[in-house]
Amino acid sequence: MLNIGYIGNGKSTNRYHLPFVLQRENLKVKTIYQRNSNNEKWNRIEGVKYTSDLDELLKDKDIDLIVVCTGNDSHYKYAKQVLESNKHCLVEKPFMENSEQAKEIFAFAKKKGLIVQSYQNRRFDSDFLTVQKVIEDGKLGDLLEVTMHFDYFRPEEPEACTYFDAARSFLYSHACHTIDQVLSYFGKPDNIHYDVRQLLGDGRMNDYFDLDLYYGTLKVSVKSSYFRIKERPSFILYGKKGCFVKETKDRQEEHLKLFYMPENKDFGVDTLKHYGILTYVDDEGIVHEEKVKSVDGDYGRVYDDLYEAIVKGKDKTITDDEIIWQMEILETGIKGLR
Repeated sequence: MLNIGYIGNGKSTNRYHLPFVLQRENLKVKTIYQRNSNNEKWNRIEGVKYTSDLDELLKDKDIDLIVVCTGNDSHYKYAKQVLESNKHCLVEKPFMENSEQAKEIFAFAKKKGLIVQSYQNRRFDSDFLTVQKVIEDGKLGDLLEVTMHFDYFRPEEPEACTYFDAARSFLYSHACHTIDQVLSYFGKPDNIHYDVRQLLGDGRMNDYFDLDLYYGTLKVSVKSSYFRIKERPSFILYGKKGCFVKETKDRQEEHLKLFYMPENKDFGVDTLKHYGILTYVDDEGIVHEEKVKSVDGDYGRVYDDLYEAIVKGKDKTITDDEIIWQMEILETGIKGLR
């Protein structure tokens, strides 16, 4: 049994962590720390202790792992406190504010013989897992281009922000999903082209990014905007023999927002209308077009991998190098914006 505590009692903890942890018999949530008990917006969980005394959480000898679910400008401070208390640590993304902080935290954890990891749950998105299945099936032939979109139509977000803050930038808050997917599957790129903008002008929120990551002849593009009234496809893949288009995103977040939880068998599961379309030419020159059944996603797999690393001593799936590369890309992309 892995006993877990949380720093933070907001949306991140209650929407993106607890629904998956509570479904796993080898994990137990013992304590949740919240700074202000008068500002609770989520129902308390029976059997879980709630406290506004951080020391009570950090000094609890029964707790093995503490999860940091706060704003990324406090991740470094809390992660260091957790490691100093000899607890393993899982940190929401983006992991830190910059690569130097990330390197320091990873080095400190290694020195203490502890595990610290970033919560890169989007590695277990259904659309991303399906894309991997299509690539490895080989019908596309040699892969030439991958385009990934993470679009919204939320103009009120950047319009309400009248100053620039790197921690609140669209690149940091959303490219940490898609860039991690790229790095986890394709590795470190040979080079990167950055187009990171403030569509409303200087001194405003970063609300757009378009990054091209190059791997030899392969180009992987990561694009996102707050001003897309019609979302672009989640994934478009082109190979020498065909293409694959996945229009819709993973549905776990959609269901979580509706409070439709993982205990339901069809939680996050694509139906026929969500399946991607694979078009390719076979060895005889015949063109095929077929729907590809989506692979089921599961954000809780981050915890499964972490359990294997902490309890059974296996290597981490989400490596330190991948997170450092991600932080270097984010901090480079935002450089120069004011």
